[in-house]
Amino acid sequence: MILQILYIIAIVSESITGALAAGRYKMDLFGVLLISLATAIGGGTIRDILLNMHPMTWVQHPEYVIMLCFFSMLTTHIPYFFANLSKLFLLLDAIGLIAFSIIGVNKAMEHEFGFVICVIAGVVTGISGGILRDILCNKIPLVFQKELYASVSIVACVLYYFLYEYVPIPHDVSVIITLIFGFAFRVIAIHYKLSLPVFSFDEEKFMLNEKQKHNAIKQETKQVKNKSKKRKNNK
Repeated sequence: MILQILYIIAIVSESITGALAAGRYKMDLFGVLLISLATAIGGGTIRDILLNMHPMTWVQHPEYVIMLCFFSMLTTHIPYFFANLSKLFLLLDAIGLIAFSIIGVNKAMEHEFGFVICVIAGVVTGISGGILRDILCNKIPLVFQKELYASVSIVACVLYYFLYEYVPIPHDVSVIITLIFGFAFRVIAIHYKLSLPVFSFDEEKFMLNEKQKHNAIKQETKQVKNKSKKRKNNK
């Protein structure tokens, strides 16, 4: 029951952020609906396709699609109202990330997958919607360049799996513990701007350095040849 409530809160908040993202790029109403749905239920869809789980959640519950379309259209009529709630949506996004991650792990466990696949299923469910949104908006996904996001999902998935499998506590307690821990972890990452080390490779600078090295070696070789000629002439 807790998971279902969290799931509905998560997909609604994600659909609104998806609709706002589409609005920033001046998309038509079909684009708004597509981006909104991809953000809200794209992660679960990718998980179900990868793990061959049928029927998909939104196929089994088409009322979710209708509900998301409603909130998408509502967003187009009062976008500034939702935009002013950006801090609230950051918190809802944190809740949604953990909720999606738990749901992904839970789904994989129901199909008797092992630890690694369960964690992957949780992470895919948690982060893929945002990745789809950014790709469709022609942006580098935020999950690859900002505060800890996927890492939070991984930690939450691992924690939930071990609580569920190895700790003799009720399922709802496992969900609540994971939710509180994951939410706190994400909020701390946002507040302190924690992120993974960034890999930066400037190919132009690298090629320039290589060219300079090549020219230096060429010049040195030329100088050595000139010195050899002078010695021969002196003899």
